[in-house]
Amino acid sequence: MDAAIQGNSDIISVLSDQEENDHFASLRYAGMIQHVLMPDPEVIKGYFNDFFVLFLPRDIVSGDFYYTFCNRQIMCIAIGDCTGHGVPGALMSILGISFLNEIMKSGINLKSNRILNLMREKVMKALHQTGTGAGTKDSIDISLCIIDCKSGKLQFSGANRPLIMSRNGELTEIKPDKMTIGVAPLKETPFSISYIDTLPGDMFYLYSDGFEDQFGEKTNKKFKHKQFRNLITSVQDLPLPKQKEHFESAFMEWKGNTQQIDDVLVFGFKL
Repeated sequence: MDAAIQGNSDIISVLSDQEENDHFASLRYAGMIQHVLMPDPEVIKGYFNDFFVLFLPRDIVSGDFYYTFCNRQIMCIAIGDCTGHGVPGALMSILGISFLNEIMKSGINLKSNRILNLMREKVMKALHQTGTGAGTKDSIDISLCIIDCKSGKLQFSGANRPLIMSRNGELTEIKPDKMTIGVAPLKETPFSISYIDTLPGDMFYLYSDGFEDQFGEKTNKKFKHKQFRNLITSVQDLPLPKQKEHFESAFMEWKGNTQQIDDVLVFGFKL
């Protein structure tokens, strides 16, 4: 009897290991699909001479995403931070990328705030969000830039995510609207738009909140916004590949052996 019980336990253990392997194989495949949906760095090189993307998912798949689009008139750069992380966040990110593609290829008047307004409508409709308590509470925070290829003028609109510009060693933060993409507020208002007359050498940073919210091993405190701005100040004059290295090493040194609590995404580009 004891031998039979032991035999059954071994079989269950083997099945459990196989199920775990299948689970991780499925996640890895999902992660590959998610990466394919985001722009290839070689494609982004066709838009910018200088850029970097620091993308550190907490899990195999991510609730953060980055997005680029270019035609003869405009370039679009965006980063999104979806509700949650892992599989739920990844599903929302795929939804966000799909809606952005649909809007950008529609031929409408592509103003940054109009894009976010349309995106909000699509997310709310897809998730059956009415603002009455029914439906899901999932949403996407996003910062989005539109750059006119001829004039160099930049439009920015943000849903809870800002834009930081570095010009001649000084940082300027363009604030977002305190609204998200999804979950209708009691009084729904249009997203606002900011215009920037860019100059050669201007550097821009789009980022999710995962970096700032990470707890440090030594301090047990969050990295926070002020320290993040100080980090940008310390690296802004470096070549962009070096900036990426410094961002990543600063994050890893701060995190230490503590668990990463959220997905991390920083997209920097220079005009």
